[in-house]
Amino acid sequence: MTGIRIQGVGTAVPEHVCDQTYVRKVVENLFSERVENLERLLKVFDHLHIEQRYIAREPEWYRQDRGFGETNDLFIETATKLSISAAQQAIARAAVRAEDFGGIVVASTTGMMTPSLEAYLAQDLGMPMDVVRLPLFGLGCAGGVAGLARAAELSTIKDGAPVLFVAVEICSATFQRNDLSKSNLVGTSIFGDGAAAVVVGRAEVGPEVVGSYHRLFPDTYDIMGWDFIDSGMKVRFSRDIPHFVKTHLPGVLEEACASWSITKEEITSFITHPGGAKVLEAFAQVIGGDRRTLAASHEILRLHGNMSSASILFVLEKMVKNNDLQSGYGLMSALGPGFSSDQLLLHNR
Repeated sequence: MTGIRIQGVGTAVPEHVCDQTYVRKVVENLFSERVENLERLLKVFDHLHIEQRYIAREPEWYRQDRGFGETNDLFIETATKLSISAAQQAIARAAVRAEDFGGIVVASTTGMMTPSLEAYLAQDLGMPMDVVRLPLFGLGCAGGVAGLARAAELSTIKDGAPVLFVAVEICSATFQRNDLSKSNLVGTSIFGDGAAAVVVGRAEVGPEVVGSYHRLFPDTYDIMGWDFIDSGMKVRFSRDIPHFVKTHLPGVLEEACASWSITKEEITSFITHPGGAKVLEAFAQVIGGDRRTLAASHEILRLHGNMSSASILFVLEKMVKNNDLQSGYGLMSALGPGFSSDQLLLHNR
């Protein structure tokens, strides 16, 4: 992927912002008479690592029973609006013309569209009608890294033409008010809504995309995913993800670095998916860093919660804007359903 660089990044969030204390009260009112030991379970809302999140509707909207059709319509409406806004920012910052794009890649796992979202975005943004389209579904939190890797590969195939990558998640559309499981409470305590877009292509400036690495772990389907039920998408969490990170990520990073012919010590910047405070702490242990090493990830988690695939691109935007990417190699890293790990190697001058 010689010469394929990140040319512009943009982000967008819904208008409704709510602090963690308020969301906790809403959930407590909904579940107080139906869940045993609720007070103990609600402690997941008390951690200081998340202060606020952005959601597609006012919290009261989620008090009512909603069918899959209604919540998916919410996804379609909000995802389209946010994706266009983020994409327009990224394109403007990249200083490229919409008619010059060779491809568009969209990653999302919190709703469904057919025709898929990138068909609408390509036309709304004024891209050529022969633009290559690549929709990605089911990658979850790893979609931001995997999708950016596919966008860079597509740009290489298209002789360096600009390619737009969009990651958009409307996590609030998946809230299940009748799901009394711990997984639903955990998801409700961390997930937020947002969209991010990145333009990649052959250019003289910007972080260069050097390579990618994907690792699938066998027989780990239960760790993360969705169960599709009549009322929509029911979140699935299992096992101890921070423990999994500390156990398996060291080997994955060694494999990835070997495939890129570098050592882990040559990596100077870490752009890490902010899946949760404990996950970030575990990753910091793996790389031999501390909270300061992942400061941008902690900040995005604090102000936005976990926006699944879009989160890591918010981190990337923050680090690019603040000139926090050090000279040398930078590693983008995220975990997703499968269970899987995705890494993307950047090089910054």
